[in-house]
This record gives sequence, structure tokens and C-alpha cells, in this order.
Amino acid sequence: MIDEPLPQDGRRRAVIEAVTPQVDGGRFPAKRVMGDTVIVEADVFADGHDEVVAVLRHRQPGAPGQAAPGVGPHGGGPHDWSEVRMEPLGNDRWRAAFQVTRLGRHEYTVEGWADRWETWRHDLEKRVAAGQDVTVDLLIGAGLVDGAAGRAGGQDAEALATWSVGLRGDGTAEARTALALDDDLHGLMRRHADRRDAAVHPVRQLQVEPVLARFSAWYELFPRSASPEPGRHGTFRDVIARLPYVAGMGFDVLYLPPIHPIGTTFRKGPNNVTTASPGDPGVPWAIGAATGGHLAIHPDLGTAEDLRALVQEAGRLGIAVALDLALQASPDHPAVQEHPAWFRQRPDGSVQYAENPPKKYQDIYPFDFESNDWPGLWLHVRQIVRHWIAQGIRVFRVDNPHTKPFALWEWLIEGIRRQDPDVIFLAEAFTRPKVMYRLGKLGFSQSYTYFTWRTTKQDIAEYFTELSRPPVSDFFGPNAWPNTPDILHETLQHGGRPMFQARLVLAATLSSSYGIYGPAFELQERVPREPGMEEYLDSEKYQLRHWDLEDPDSLAPLITRLNAIRRAHPALQSNGSLAFHPMEDDFALAYSKRAQVVPGGPADDPANRPAVAPGAADVILVVVSLDPVYPRRSPVHLDPATLGIDVDQPFELEDLLDGSVETRQGRRLEVSIDPAACPARIFRVRPAAGREPRAESGG
Repeated sequence: MIDEPLPQDGRRRAVIEAVTPQVDGGRFPAKRVMGDTVIVEADVFADGHDEVVAVLRHRQPGAPGQAAPGVGPHGGGPHDWSEVRMEPLGNDRWRAAFQVTRLGRHEYTVEGWADRWETWRHDLEKRVAAGQDVTVDLLIGAGLVDGAAGRAGGQDAEALATWSVGLRGDGTAEARTALALDDDLHGLMRRHADRRDAAVHPVRQLQVEPVLARFSAWYELFPRSASPEPGRHGTFRDVIARLPYVAGMGFDVLYLPPIHPIGTTFRKGPNNVTTASPGDPGVPWAIGAATGGHLAIHPDLGTAEDLRALVQEAGRLGIAVALDLALQASPDHPAVQEHPAWFRQRPDGSVQYAENPPKKYQDIYPFDFESNDWPGLWLHVRQIVRHWIAQGIRVFRVDNPHTKPFALWEWLIEGIRRQDPDVIFLAEAFTRPKVMYRLGKLGFSQSYTYFTWRTTKQDIAEYFTELSRPPVSDFFGPNAWPNTPDILHETLQHGGRPMFQARLVLAATLSSSYGIYGPAFELQERVPREPGMEEYLDSEKYQLRHWDLEDPDSLAPLITRLNAIRRAHPALQSNGSLAFHPMEDDFALAYSKRAQVVPGGPADDPANRPAVAPGAADVILVVVSLDPVYPRRSPVHLDPATLGIDVDQPFELEDLLDGSVETRQGRRLEVSIDPAACPARIFRVRPAAGREPRAESGG
């Protein structure tokens, strides 16, 4: 006979399952931003019919004795953890919440147990109601109180001892029962519950990032094209002069493509010709020349002091400067000679240049992350990021991160954030969905999306529903771009001004973070290099461009208005409430977002109009036509539960683009859109005057 070993503690009766949020069973941290209320749910139950108690335990970054991932919460000191009693939702599901007020890695777990006191008290109430003799039950309760007194200390122990005497005393059964059911005693017993046999779920981690990680408007600008004089290479000082224009449109991130020296070997000319002429500036992503590599600044742009001045002035205007992190080199990069092991050598002795067959990029050498000196390469990558952080940069747009090792990003981002938890990383990863999602799990705050190629009503609705719901929303932060220097989608090539407007509104309202490549976007640059290509004719990647920012056809006024609406309305500052409403027109779609306005938030500011009263619900309904030519009129079938408004009563629609206000009633809403004027309507939905509902309580 073989004796099976006994479990470590066979008296542990509670079970904890299906804890949310958690990513891949706790392998990666879930993500939130500063100020969020984190809602934690779990299934907690036990065998038999005893009362179960569940608590949420959490602690902020830097708490003493912080546990390693997957370790229970009792390794630290007894006061490291804050605790919230969870409330039952039914069917053994429990919920509690806590607010995050510090950047970095938070920890949380759920603890549950079959509680003898709660069970005893509940049974006592039923026995009393049934008129049964409870003399012995009171003695059992007194024993439970004695146990709590032994676990307590100080005044609580003395108070519990007094209660125990009362339960055993000479008073009437009615008086002793009243003592047993007293709320003060119940509070003390809850505070000193017997948790020796509690089940504890493994600790889960939560990465808390700046609000900018979730809500941001990006503007991409080539500094070398920022000169007010045609033909002159722009500088950082020229970009400083351009900042009021960018800030005036309401952008809060200014993204600069690589600012490093550009190689001359195999330099590309205008429109990607393989032979450059004297004076052609080259491609900024061909990084490295005699004047330096990734730690250097292109001499025509200015100095490190000029860059710091740009960062400082942008910050004064509420703009974060984002730099491109492109881990590749030109043939002239110093590392090619100093660290040849970092590059893949071909049998003929040449270095392998970048390819995406049939495309060839002879002016770019990829780093070889499988080389024998991969540790040295990793350390150099960290040195690059640390160097630019020291210059004041807190946001990085990472070029093609999906072509570098996953392990590199997890190591790099976690290490950077351990010292600088406010640093944000955007993944430029137009690749397979699982790869994009893995990068989000590894720590990237945001990622480019497939928005550029989602052009039909069904595709848009399905894709953004996926992005806005758990589990994806717990780790993936979408950033929607209608154009980039590499991508001029055919819808923009052929749809004219209305399509630029429609794609702008979609990007800025479907996603709480979005970006445009300007001034190409606001000036509606839409001529491809060749028919059927997504490459721009006379692309700024290969040559200097001069932009007429005073062009009366510019979309800058619409962009400015749209960003003001985003800042004034919390509903547009996150994605979790996104919901699509049925429309009968296949070329029009309607969707809403909803948020409770927090006092002191962005909308609680007299400078923002329309103002949303603190404590009120902010409800935004967007209707967009995908037809750039013909006017559309189609009903929207409103879902009152999603909107949180009784649409069977009169409600107001305030068009935030043209300022008009109308009163409607009913679940069928007729909407007209003329793309010649604007292909989109953005409504604030609210009960008609005198019908404003009371503010909801809680978070």
C-alpha cells in the first residue's frame, strides 16, 4: 500500500477562481493610468453552507517586502497591504475596488475563507426568528469572541473580553442575544476574523502609467522641413517657432522622426531613387555617420542644448516631445566598425542590409540580435534610451519593435520604468495581431493599430469592439493614425476632403489616443508615387518639403475643434464604454461613449466649452458617413441602457461641431449628413432641461 501525502492544509476550504483583471494568468501586469478606480472581481466559494468572506488586498509601488509575482501577500509586514472587504454580486462572484494614485507596479490579491463567526451570527438570527432556545449557541459565540480577543490587542482585546463575559452572563436570553447581534461586536469580530485557514490567490501586478498613456493626441513633424524658408534645412529652433501652431490645434505629443546623423553610403534620393544627388538629405531612419550614431544629433538640426530648449518650451505649452527609437544603422554608423558582431555578415564579406522582399533598403543595416554579443547590444540599447531620457525625453515611438526580440522589450521597459515610471513607449507595429498584443503585454503603453485599413462599417465596429473590451483592453492601448509618412491609404487618395474629415473624426473619437502625420494630413496630401501604392509622391522621407500652413483649405480648424471637444469631454478620454448603435445604412455608423465626470477633471474647467457639470454623466454620440460624395439620411436605433438616458422622454442633442441644439424623443433618431459640409456629427446627449438625472454614486 502506498500512502498518498496529505495536503499542506486540509482545513483550507475556500476556493478563489477567475480573478480579474489579470493577463495570461498573471504572467504580465494589467494596465491602468493614474487616478483610475481599479475594479477587482473573483469567484470565491467554499464547500458546505458556511458563510464565505472575501477581501481585496492591494499595495502601491515601493511597499516594504513587496512580493515577487505569483507569491502570496503574507511575505511582507502586516501593515504593507491595504484591505477592502468585497461585496457579493451573486452566484459566488465578488467585487471590490481601489484607486491608484502612484505610478509604477501595484500589487493586489484576493483572500477568502469560510467564516465561523459570520456563519454563527447568521444562524443565530434564523434561530431567534424561529423562536428556538439559543442558550448553547450563545456559549459557542462567546468562545468565538474569546478567540478574537486572543488575536486582537490593546483596547480591542479588552472590549472583546467584556463582550464574552456578557454573552456568558446572568442576563436574560433576550438581553444576551441582543448583545450577540450588536453591530459594534460584529465590527470587532470582522476586524479580527479567524483567517488561519484562508485561501490566498497568487499576487497579481498592475502597471500604472501617466494619463498620457491612455489619452493623447499625437502630431508627427519632420524637423528638417520646419524651416519657414523653402529649401533651407530646418532646425530645432524652427520647431520651437512651430510649437504655437501645434499647441493651437490641441496636440499634446509632438513626435519627431529620428534626429540622428544620416549615412551617405547608398543614400536614397527623392521618391526612393537609389542614387542620391549632392544635397539630398537622405532617409532619417538610415542612422549614423562620421559625426555619430544613436547618441548623436544631426548637425543641421542643432545641438543638444537646442533639443533641451525644444523640450522645455513644448512642456510649457503642455506638449510632450516623443523621439523615434529605431534600432538600425546606416553603413556609416560608427558601430559597424566598432562592433561588427552586432551585424549579420554575408558569405561574400558584406553586411546584410534590410529587406522586405521585394523591397530593398541598402542604406540600412539591421542589428543582429542573435549575435554572440547580444548582451553588449542590449546594454547599448538601454544606454540609448537612458541618454535621451537625460535630455528630457519621456516618450518614445519605437520603430518596428516586432522585428526585435520580445525578451529585449520586457527587460528594457521594465528596467527603465523601475527608475522612471512615467516613460511611455508607443509600438509602431503594423504586424500580426498576436504579435501586436504580445508587445502590449511586454510593456508598450500604446500601439499603432489596423485602423488605417479598417474602412468598412463592419470592420470598424468589430475591430474597435475587440480593442475596447477585456481581455485586450487590460494590456493593449490603441493609437489610431489615419496616415503616416509610410502610409497614404487609398481612401485618402480618392475620397478628397470629406474622407480626410471622416477618417480624422473616426480616429479621434473611436480611440482615446490618436495621431496624424502633419502637415501632410491637415493639408490633405493625397497623391501617391505610383497608382496603387501607399507611398507619397515627393515623400518627406527622402527630401525637404515646404508646407503652406496658411492654406485656406487646411483642416487645422476642424482638428482644433475636435481636440477641444476631446479635452472637454471625459467620455472621449477612454475606450471602455464604446458601444455601436445599429444603423440601416451600410455607409454610415453610429457609436457612443459615456463617462461620469469627476470633479477636478479636464471637463471641470471653465476654459473648456461645452462644460460638463462635475458629477454628471457625459454622453457622446458620434455619427459618421463613409460616403465622401452623396448626402446620407438614416435612422440610428438608440440603446437607452448604453446611453444611460431615458430616450422615451425628451432629450437634447447638442452638435459639438456646429453648436446647434435640438430636442428629440424616442429610440429612432433620424440623422442627416452632407459630406460637402462635414461627413460627421458629434452630439452631446443629455436629458431635456429640467430632466437632468441625479449624479450616480460611487466609482
